[in-house]
Amino acid sequence: MARRAELIAIGRKLFADTSYDALSMDDIAKQAGVAKGLIYYYFKSKRGYYLAIIEDSVADLVERAGRHDELPPVERVQRTVDGYLRYAEHHQAAYRTIISGGVGFDTEVHAIRDGVREALIGAIADGAYGRKDIPPLVRIALLGWLCSVEGVTLDWIGHRALARETVCDLLVRTLGNTLCVIEDFEPSYPAPPRP
Repeated sequence: MARRAELIAIGRKLFADTSYDALSMDDIAKQAGVAKGLIYYYFKSKRGYYLAIIEDSVADLVERAGRHDELPPVERVQRTVDGYLRYAEHHQAAYRTIISGGVGFDTEVHAIRDGVREALIGAIADGAYGRKDIPPLVRIALLGWLCSVEGVTLDWIGHRALARETVCDLLVRTLGNTLCVIEDFEPSYPAPPRP
């Protein structure tokens, strides 16, 4: 499995600089310094390799965002959003692929992205309410906030007009506002107290 992980790490770098269509399996094997058959052995196809790279990137993003359970809720949200932004900043191609859904309309990549969204919504709900099972209104409000995070993050990594700390603070404060709006509609889901 160490060899597979090494090939994924190499692929993350390759696809960060070159589009999916521009890389052939021969190019990938040459850059990785392995026989093409080894890539087929682990991933079955170029598409399988590409999906494994996206899944690895997603796991990294979710893992970074899910850390800090021992912190107070507000600080945990701050660290989670900062970790999310740092991931996007340092893995721009992977982040864009995850959020945009891959090459063209790729249902498998969209399913991976949707899984990330649900995991992040669950983490936010757990942090805010102490549970992941939430009613539809709460879920859709959190999804709306998360989609705005994606749009803001894409714009931020594209333009870099603001410091990461400023963007993080903006996103954390808008989450606080979203939680207050949720409480207005669903009083049984009170917003956590602000510091």
